[in-house]
Amino acid sequence: MTKISDLRKSYERAELGEDASHANPFQQFDQWLHEAIQAEIPEPNAMTLATVASNLRPSTRVVLIKGYDQRGLVWYTNYESRKGQELAGNPYAALQFHWVELERVVRIEGRVEKASAEESDAYYASRPLDSRIGAWASPQSQVVDNRGVLVANAARYAAQYLLNPPRPPHWGGYRLVPDRWEFWQGRRSRLHDRLRYTLDGDSRWVRERLAP
Repeated sequence: MTKISDLRKSYERAELGEDASHANPFQQFDQWLHEAIQAEIPEPNAMTLATVASNLRPSTRVVLIKGYDQRGLVWYTNYESRKGQELAGNPYAALQFHWVELERVVRIEGRVEKASAEESDAYYASRPLDSRIGAWASPQSQVVDNRGVLVANAARYAAQYLLNPPRPPHWGGYRLVPDRWEFWQGRRSRLHDRLRYTLDGDSRWVRERLAP
């Protein structure tokens, strides 16, 4: 059996130089995300979300990005979940995309705010019916006796709302407003490319190379 300590990979697919990268990190992210989608890698929209509780314990989970623009990156979830409670107490978080097949990582840090009710309503209405009912049926992060509780909840809310469930008041979007980005491209001999973008003022991004 191969030992974990012997697992190694040489990163040789691409490079990330200052001259070939965008001055604006949102443009760089847009390019890399579209390349990940075009490469047909599994779930290119999956990102790890890290939050910190009031007792300073960090926690992570995988969520799906559902939108982004110059204001930030958006995902949707239950506001009463563990991550929702932690963001209510500490509205700063970090995101990470890991596109293994492209040997790329993107890290984003910043302040988190709730998306507008209009944004949340519009996205909720676009979801499949089962997913809309699921938002009502699952008391996310709470202890349940068994799966039957969730199934029964789903049946009850499906009978109550039929084809038009409204958006639950405890469910909606979050937007991370970045003040720091890092783009990592794997390179040979562990001399990886790392470009960090730090917000200076309201709109000026400072791009710097970091040692791997």
